[in-house]
Amino acid sequence: MPTKPSIFKRMFLLIWNTVNGLRKLFLNLIFFGVIAIIIVSLTTDDGVEVEDGSALVLNLSGVIVDQKRQVDPIEAAMKSGNEADGSGEILLADVLTVIENAATDTRINQMVLDLGMLHGTGISKLQSIGNAIESFKATGKTVVANGNWYGQNQYFLASFADKVYLNPQGSVEIEGLARYRLYFKSALDKLKINAHVFRVGTFKSAVEPFIRDDMSDAAKEANLVLLNDLWQSYADTVAANRGIDSNNLSLSADNYLAELDKANGKSAEMALNMKWVDGLKTTDEFRLVMVDAVGKSADGDSYKHIDFYDYLSVTQTHPILSLNDKVGIIVAKGNILNGSQPAGQIGGKSTSELLRQARFDDSVKAVVLRVDSPGGSAFASEEIRQEVLAIKAANKPIIVSMGSYAASGGYWISASADYIYATPTTLTGSIGIFGMVTTFEDSLASIGVHTDGVGTSEWAGFSVTKGLSPQIQAIIQRHIERGYQDFISLVASERDMSLDYVDSIAQGRVWTGRKALELGLVDGLGELQDAVTKAAQMAKLEQYDTEVIERELSPQEQFIQEMLASASSYMPQSFAQSSVLETVLSQWSSVIDEFKSFDDPNGVYLYCDTCNY
Repeated sequence: MPTKPSIFKRMFLLIWNTVNGLRKLFLNLIFFGVIAIIIVSLTTDDGVEVEDGSALVLNLSGVIVDQKRQVDPIEAAMKSGNEADGSGEILLADVLTVIENAATDTRINQMVLDLGMLHGTGISKLQSIGNAIESFKATGKTVVANGNWYGQNQYFLASFADKVYLNPQGSVEIEGLARYRLYFKSALDKLKINAHVFRVGTFKSAVEPFIRDDMSDAAKEANLVLLNDLWQSYADTVAANRGIDSNNLSLSADNYLAELDKANGKSAEMALNMKWVDGLKTTDEFRLVMVDAVGKSADGDSYKHIDFYDYLSVTQTHPILSLNDKVGIIVAKGNILNGSQPAGQIGGKSTSELLRQARFDDSVKAVVLRVDSPGGSAFASEEIRQEVLAIKAANKPIIVSMGSYAASGGYWISASADYIYATPTTLTGSIGIFGMVTTFEDSLASIGVHTDGVGTSEWAGFSVTKGLSPQIQAIIQRHIERGYQDFISLVASERDMSLDYVDSIAQGRVWTGRKALELGLVDGLGELQDAVTKAAQMAKLEQYDTEVIERELSPQEQFIQEMLASASSYMPQSFAQSSVLETVLSQWSSVIDEFKSFDDPNGVYLYCDTCNY
């Protein structure tokens, strides 16, 4: 029988071997990462050449964003290097810069839209890209789209092309917009879990899944109005681009079946009959079309072209001279959380620090706050808004540019700006407030677990295992009601409206940017550049630079990220493409992100749950 000392020795050796193994793994990652960087620097060509008469291939892969999230170095190491897998992020500013440069580049004759890997991008951002494509076409250059399949968002962008081609085995899937969700009341009742909900706003439906088994009539009404407004924008734009009737886009099931029968059941033939596309081309047939248009590439295997990512590296420039006067741009993207958050998220402390940096920078004469957020913590939202007020007190104009959405907390941080721009399809408003406490006293009692004790006050004994007394519930509800009054009072004061009027358009209801302009919630419809121009005008600047003010990575963080991102290209494919591992990590990440969204110290949230269409 083993003695105690031998057991302890084995345990110690096991721990030591584990720690030592991890140490070696980390050092090896660093070593091979450095080697990879050296190899890349020695073997990579000095520059990317653009052949005369080339086509720019806009092969957008991933999600279009206003600000990239900070890349986790381990996540970067897990991925398969430079391959486009559709999971990355692309800066909207980079896309617009590439198209703008290509429009004036005499080496570029055409643009090809390759959108098969474009995912999850809001219509407002696609409209911005579409506007840039229109400017490109205005120079006399041609745009063609080619795809094996077009989803609804991909097709919206493809409709801006002069010609749209589809694979003969492909399809165009235009299904319209919908809002469905899961409801848990019956499940919570069976589990004896009590969801204590506190809210103000007829249309503040974020908590409905916990107190109902279906969508309320008020929520259905508001959602349907919103969806119809968004769909009208989509359909009108696509119909105008394609020269077709907007009613011929989202077909009823009977009409769809009739059109499909006319095409002998072939989706691609149906798309051609409906004039959604101009021609059916296989990959090689499209290659030959482009060879005729722009000529063969130097290697003779394809047509002369340069893709988005290579052209971006060619066109990225850094100004040699910098003007003293600047318009600072600060991006507030994602859920509003407390404390310091990494790039690509909004933190009450970290975003406030960026605003404070702009305020104390004498070269920054005006600020544009780009808001792309459904809201979040009420406390963090007010923390950020206080810094907006401080910028105004420093006599620096601050303009808000709303992206895909700026609702609830996103609208709270926008309301005090000197001027607010939205796009026609921005989701905004959602002026309401809610809180929720889930308690488990009944479910625990059903398995024989009980909570009991004494305290100097009811608050001292507060616990999710104990339940909420009617008095405590009344106190929380009173706080929520006070928060709602604060919200509508803020909007009434900043937008010069009566309290009753704001209350009538608030109630948690979400509006499109077009409707928000009619209601007075925003000042104008426009893009980020419109906001920059307005900021410069209000600051009386004739010549100025723009500067994106963001948290800078430390030299150590930047080194680690670049090192591991490079090293990932040289990892074995079996490791880099571990789909099971990536799936597990993704699932855990989504759960963690969801819980992180609920971190308000007072349990009070300004959040738009209907902002993800």
